[in-house]
Amino acid sequence: MDAPLPPAPALSLEDASHLRLLSIFHYVVAGLTALFSLFPLIHVGIGIAALSGAMPIESNGGAASPDETRLFGWLFVVIGSILILCGLTLAGFMAYAGRCLARQQRHTLCLVVAALSCMLMPLGTVLGVFTLIVLLRPAVKAAFDASPTAHA
Repeated sequence: MDAPLPPAPALSLEDASHLRLLSIFHYVVAGLTALFSLFPLIHVGIGIAALSGAMPIESNGGAASPDETRLFGWLFVVIGSILILCGLTLAGFMAYAGRCLARQQRHTLCLVVAALSCMLMPLGTVLGVFTLIVLLRPAVKAAFDASPTAHA
């Protein structure tokens, strides 16, 4: 039988309000990140068009060889797909971090996602910096550590 958990330290109203706002903003920035992550679909489409022959490729004023066309097409498809996958993964982690912030769970994950979101200028940078500032407060860290749902 597990020993009862100590009561969670009460967050100040200001800290609780900041965590709630940061959670909401994580959802918003995650949605925007997911939307912008789909822009490389244009590159995937160009690559597919080149591979299918629907888009003729020229090299040195003449038609490109089939090998050049395949290379061009596959580069566009692969690189575009990798960019989409990375962007959607980051968006998913940002949304999950927003959920964790609201529930005061997974402090380290929230810190890592906040640091990664700093790459997304300008909104992600602002969100990441403010999230790091709030999460590094001793009272907030203690609340995350003592949260009853953090041990579940």
